[in-house]
Amino acid sequence: RPHTVENGGPLVVERIHYAEGRGNVIVKYPGTSETATVGIVGSHLDVVPANPENWSFPPFELTIDGDKLCGRGTTDCLGHVAAVTELFVQLAEKKPVLNPTVAAVFIASEEASSQEGVGVEGLVAASKLEFLKGGPIVWVDSADSEPCIGTAGAMTWKLRVDGKLFHSGLPHKGINSLELAMEAVTAIQRRFYADFPAVKEEEEYSFATPSTMKPTQWDCHKNGLNQICPYCTVSGDIRVTPFYDTAVIKKAVEGYVADLNAGLEDIPTRGPVSKFILESDGDESKDNSRDRAKLTLEWGTHEMSGVACDLTSPGFSALKNAFQEVRGTATPFSITGSLPLVADLKAAGFDLQICGFGLSSTYHADNEYCTLTDMKNAVKVLARFVANLN
Repeated sequence: RPHTVENGGPLVVERIHYAEGRGNVIVKYPGTSETATVGIVGSHLDVVPANPENWSFPPFELTIDGDKLCGRGTTDCLGHVAAVTELFVQLAEKKPVLNPTVAAVFIASEEASSQEGVGVEGLVAASKLEFLKGGPIVWVDSADSEPCIGTAGAMTWKLRVDGKLFHSGLPHKGINSLELAMEAVTAIQRRFYADFPAVKEEEEYSFATPSTMKPTQWDCHKNGLNQICPYCTVSGDIRVTPFYDTAVIKKAVEGYVADLNAGLEDIPTRGPVSKFILESDGDESKDNSRDRAKLTLEWGTHEMSGVACDLTSPGFSALKNAFQEVRGTATPFSITGSLPLVADLKAAGFDLQICGFGLSSTYHADNEYCTLTDMKNAVKVLARFVANLN
């Protein structure tokens, strides 16, 4: 506050709310150019929940343990908020003459996907960030003190498998949904990996894994052990490197399920009496719809696209060089984890780079912490990033 223009300082501060009590903050240190900018975006003011019973120190208080700064948000992402704030305090006190305007955008909401339009997406929709298209921006919300040059897209899926309940002593009269689910997921995964294999760009961007599709949860009807299970659901996620279109993948998987439904008789069965289509007894007065298994695919509502940062951008060179100058090394990496909102910025035409200074080992974890040394280096790296673009 002492450094704002209202109090005789150089910093222009704007607070923007799209929901009660959820404010975004844009801080500008004006440069001499009317158009050139450097943006520092992504450090968010919200955190994920924490259960104090699982922590060895209070999650919502800062505990200092030697070089460790302990508490919820230290790594994700309040440590970054503090580091970026310190950078702007230094700018305001030292008053260097810079060509570009340097701007920080602290966003109100990144973790809460249920409350859309409150954070950076609201700012983009309202054209509040258009001025940042005058130069590179760095999204400061990853980890491990290196440039992050790629992230994965993510989508969740649920496959419901309907069979037919019957006594397990007469398995030929039932349809075992569990057996069909295992065969169906195997077939879907086999086709997925054939259609969306690893690509050479993933090696260039140092992705640890290619695109993946896997089940992560299983739920079923709570019938007795002497009954054939009539239905179950298998749920999971798909992680997609940014070199594949998520819409194309979704359409392909929907096609896999449609093919399985159309060709139930071709799906391998388990044992001599296991069937996914039962023979009709000829009685047309009966509802025989339960005599044929059915697969139903449902997509989750929260979907993210991946990002491949532009490695030819002046922003990438400036960021990589900043790490080398401060830490002595720079090893850009990519992750098949996902960062919400980042792809939206890149799609909107921003020159986007990514980095972070917390610890991935404590991200969203109990007993979260970062180190003071890493956050001191964060201020230095971001200062060099600005200097390299000046």
